[in-house]
Amino acid sequence: MSKTYVSKVRLFESDFLERFTHVHPATPLVLWAPVIVTLYWQSVTMGLSFLRILGWSMAGFWVWTLTEYLLHRFAFHFPAETRLSKRIVYLMHGLHHDDPNDPTRLVMPPLPGIIYASLLFVSFRALLGEEVIYPFFACFLLGYLAYDYIHYYVHHFVPKNPVGRYLRRYHLVHHFKEHDAKWGVSSPLWDYVFKTVEEKKKQAIQ
Repeated sequence: MSKTYVSKVRLFESDFLERFTHVHPATPLVLWAPVIVTLYWQSVTMGLSFLRILGWSMAGFWVWTLTEYLLHRFAFHFPAETRLSKRIVYLMHGLHHDDPNDPTRLVMPPLPGIIYASLLFVSFRALLGEEVIYPFFACFLLGYLAYDYIHYYVHHFVPKNPVGRYLRRYHLVHHFKEHDAKWGVSSPLWDYVFKTVEEKKKQAIQ
C-alpha cells in the first residue's frame, strides 16, 4: 500500500468509520490462504482421490470466473434509482471508479468478505454435497484471490508480459472508455461468451 497516496473519496465524516473503508492489499491473502489450505486438507482427510480434487478444483475456479463476471456486470454496476440503492452500489464499486488508483480500496474489507463467503459456501454445499464442496470452494476462493491481485496489479503496475499488458489495457478501457462493457477482470472469457467485449452502441455502429 502506498504511504503517499491520499484518497480522493471520503465516505464517512467519522475518522473511526472511515478507517474501516480502507484495506491493505495483503488482507485477502492473510485472511483466505489459511481457509484454502484447511479446505484442501479436509478434502484429503475425507479420502477424495487426486483426480476428484483436481476436477472439482477446476470446477470451482470456472464457477468463480462466471461469478466475477456476473457480480461486476449486474451487482457492481446495478442501475440504482433510489437513494439507498445508489449508496449501496457506490460503496460496493462506484467509489473505485471515482478513484481507481486508491490502493486501499481495491480489495474487499474482511467483514463483508466473510459474510459473502459464508453464504456462498452454504449455498454451494446444499447443491454439491458434503464431500466435493471442499476442493470446489477452495479453488473458488483461489479464483477470488487471483481476481483481487490481478485487479491490483493492472492498476498499480505496468506488466512486462503480453498477458499482463492485455489484461491491463482491457480493464483500463472499461474504466475510462467503455463503462458498459469488458466486465471480466481476471479473464475476458465471459465477455466473449455474452458478447459484451464492446458496448452495444458501438456494436450497432459497426
